[in-house]
Amino acid sequence: MHGMSTDDPTGMTDDEKRNDQLTRAPKSDESDAAPRITTEDRGDGVTRIDVADTAKVRPGRGEPRPAD
Repeated sequence: MHGMSTDDPTGMTDDEKRNDQLTRAPKSDESDAAPRITTEDRGDGVTRIDVADTAKVRPGRGEPRPAD
């Protein structure tokens, strides 16, 4: 978990602020704030970063857009 800044006027941790930001939209829910990546430290100076299985939004082309 990330810590709180010593001069942060909100009194919220970085994780709390992230959650607040991602769940503030009218139709959002807690799943919008779920982690989108996982990291694995392989111990040899290499860190593997993957899209989390639980990610609500995934990279990719998505749905094709109709031509204008």
